[in-house]
Amino acid sequence: MRRVRLTITDSRCRCFCSERQFLVKNLCPPLCHKLWNSIYPQACALLNGAGLGYGGVRAKRFDAKCPNGGRASIHGEIMEEE
Repeated sequence: MRRVRLTITDSRCRCFCSERQFLVKNLCPPLCHKLWNSIYPQACALLNGAGLGYGGVRAKRFDAKCPNGGRASIHGEIMEEE
C-alpha cells in the first residue's frame, strides 16, 4: 500500500500542531486547510503512482509552500509498503 509522508520543513504559522510528519493514505491529515488544499493534487497523484516534476526530473516527491504568504514549507514523498 502506498502512503505519502508529509514533512513540515519550516513553519511560521499558528495553525500547525506540534507534529512535524504525517502519513497520508486516503484521508486528509490534521494540516491547515489552506496548505492541504494546495498540496492535495500532488499527494493524490503520488498515491496513484504518478511522478512529478522535481528539479528538472520526474520524481515521486514534491516541495510546496503555504499559499498564505509562504508561512509554511512542506515536503511530500511516496513510501511504498511491502
